[in-house]
This record gives sequence, C-alpha cells and structure tokens, in this order.
Amino acid sequence: MIEVLKDVRVLEQGTFITGPACGMLLGDLGADVIKVEQPGSGDPFRAFKGGLYSPHFQTYNRNKRSITLNTKQQADRERLYELVKTADVYIQNFRPGVAEELGVGEKQLRAINPRLVYCSISGFGPDGPSASRPSYDTVAQAASGYLKLLVNPANPRVVGPAIADAVTGFYAAYGVLGALYERSRTGRGRKVEVSMLEAMSHWNLDAFTHYYSAGEVMGPFSRPRVSQSYVMECKDGKWVALHMSSPEKFWQGLANAIERPDMFQDPRFATREARIQNQEAIIELLSGIFARRTRTEWCNRLLAEDVPHAPMYDTDEALEDPQARHLQLLVQATHPTMGDFRTVRPPVSYDGERSLSVRPPPTLGEHNGEIEAMLRERSAA
Repeated sequence: MIEVLKDVRVLEQGTFITGPACGMLLGDLGADVIKVEQPGSGDPFRAFKGGLYSPHFQTYNRNKRSITLNTKQQADRERLYELVKTADVYIQNFRPGVAEELGVGEKQLRAINPRLVYCSISGFGPDGPSASRPSYDTVAQAASGYLKLLVNPANPRVVGPAIADAVTGFYAAYGVLGALYERSRTGRGRKVEVSMLEAMSHWNLDAFTHYYSAGEVMGPFSRPRVSQSYVMECKDGKWVALHMSSPEKFWQGLANAIERPDMFQDPRFATREARIQNQEAIIELLSGIFARRTRTEWCNRLLAEDVPHAPMYDTDEALEDPQARHLQLLVQATHPTMGDFRTVRPPVSYDGERSLSVRPPPTLGEHNGEIEAMLRERSAA
C-alpha cells in the first residue's frame, strides 16, 4: 500500500459496516488500524456465513490488526486506555449513549488524549426524536429518499448492495481526514460525527436540488430518462449498457451502429427533448435490434462508432476485462492461516503509483501478542 497516513494510529471499535468501512479506508492509506473486538465472537459480521471469517467481514476489514478486549471489565478497559494514549483516531458506531456506558465516550477518551480525533457514527444522529432508533442500510436509504429512486414500482423490492453503510463509512473517513489536517496546524483533536441519515441525504443531493430549485420530485426513471441511459439484452442473453448523454454525435454513432441512420426522421427521436419524452419508444426499438447480435458483436460495433457503452458484467466477469486487468484492480495476499485473499485495490494512485499490496483481514485476536508487547515496551520506556 502507499502509506500517506504512515504513523497515524487508528483504534476502531466498530461492527458490521459503517465503522469498519471508515477504518478500512484509513488503513488503505497506510494508517495502523487496530480493530478492538469482543473476545470469543468479535465483530458480529465475522459469523454471517458461519465461522469467524465470513465474506461480509472480509470486505471491510483488510489492512487492520485485531485485538480482543472486553471493555466491560476494568482490566481490559485499562488496556484500551493505554492504546488510546498512543492513538490519533478512535472510531465507534454504537447507538447514542452506548459509548459512554462502555467508558469510551468522547469526553472520557479526550481526558486521556487531548489530541485524539474521535469519530462517532450513528443511524440518525446523536439527539432528536429518532436518535435512539435502530438503523441499517435499507432504513437509511428509505429515510433519505434514496431508496425511492432505486425501486421499480412495477416490481417493488429492495435491490443492490449496502450503499448507505458504505457511503456513511466513506463520509466518516472524509471527516476524520479533515480533522487530522486541522490538528496538524492547531494541535487539537476534534469530535467527528456523522449519521447514516445525514450521509445518505448528502449522497442524494441531486434529487433534493431538483426539488428545491425546480419543484421536481424525482423517481426511479427520472435520471436515466434525462441522461438517456439504457440496458439492452443481446442475442446470447448477455447485456450491454448505454449512456448517451447530450452530445448529438453519440446518437449519430448509435444510429450507424444499429444500421438505422434514418431514425432521426422520426419526430419522436429527432431531438434530445423528443428522445427524453419518448424513451419508452426508443427502448422498444433498440430492444428488438439488440436481440439480433451477441454482446461481443454489439460492443465491437459501438466501439467503432465511439458510443458510450460497456458490457453489463456479472461480478465474475468485471475484473477480467482487459482495462480492469491493465489497471491491476484485483490484488491478492495470503493469510498465514486463512489462505488466499483477493480484493479490489484502493482506487487512488499517488504520483502514478498504484496501491497493490494488501494485508488480509485479521483473524479474531490475531495481534493480541504483538500489541500487548508494544504496550509493555511503551510502559517500560
């Protein structure tokens, strides 16, 4: 990894996704992330597939060390406090009030380390009428208005990955980085707070801007209609995605690729505004045409005409694409007991250098010995 956060120590007492995602993003930048877990069970995400090393856990816990501490016990709490003295950042995603009960509230840790950047992640914020409510990914997507933009009214069901969880972790890391930069100038730590509701509301900024500036309440097809985005099934049952945007040259290229240069003589397709209003008619036209050739044939034809497109890959295909392989998106390492670990590298390069090394997610308490030795050494110094 490229260690732009080298010598920054992060204590992460997070579970499931939001807190661990924040810690992972900082670890990807080279921070020393120590994950504090309950003895015996650890992060509940560990056991989602049985055992203590589920794919769910692996996703958000690379580039970390694991130590087991039961902070309800005084001896383990004191060990945690010793770690806090060495830390730059502390992350938790408990419900409001729980951290204080566990002895790890912001004021409690600030008294131990005034320079600490304390990050608190919640579902609905630290106070207010919904502060104590439980929140998970779908709850936050729905409360922010985002889920309404994803669900097809003709087949209403939750779709896609855990967007709200990952986005909240991203915003939390963003807040931590800002606080660390300020501390480099002032010497003072900050309390960084972010809730899933706040994060997803900001992520949904486009919809709110349309509403408050133009009175438009967007639906699941609003953005694809304006951007002229399409997905088409091909002869071989595989799919291709098109994003035609506004330049006329892309539509001219598509007309050439589908061998329908006369399509613009139809008033429904003659202008951008007409195409937006008549997207269903375009879908009907293109669906019949795309069903006549394989995905590979269509990609070749679209590429030749410079039409914005991509194969709509399944997960087992995406990282095998020649461009993905060129960018070295798939990286791997070997855990001494769990074996091979493969993941997607961090997307940011520095000075043309990609982050190609990764530390596999830790087993529960894997680093108890080395972290305890570090504390003993520090105590003896």
